[in-house]
Amino acid sequence: MKTYELLAVFKPNLDAEEVDKQISSLNDLISGFGGNVESTDKMGRKKLAYDIQNFRDGFFVSMNLALPADKVAEFKRQLRLNDNLLRTMFMEVSKKQLCK
Repeated sequence: MKTYELLAVFKPNLDAEEVDKQISSLNDLISGFGGNVESTDKMGRKKLAYDIQNFRDGFFVSMNLALPADKVAEFKRQLRLNDNLLRTMFMEVSKKQLCK
């Protein structure tokens, strides 16, 4: 299993409980693919550099997770299908960063 970082921007019209529900559904999705979430950092509501779907800000969440490499494409597809996400950035964490 490889280690990845996911930065997700949720729509700002969600309240705190709904964002927590979305995060727990992401955790369930990752567990369903045989992965695990190592850490979750709720960064809060931040202003966006430009409008996305007519929203000027979003709720940012950063997650470090381990996921089997053969499940990554399906996980990305599931992220695109989530209507509450404005943007995602999914990247592999290099071994150099893990050693620090």
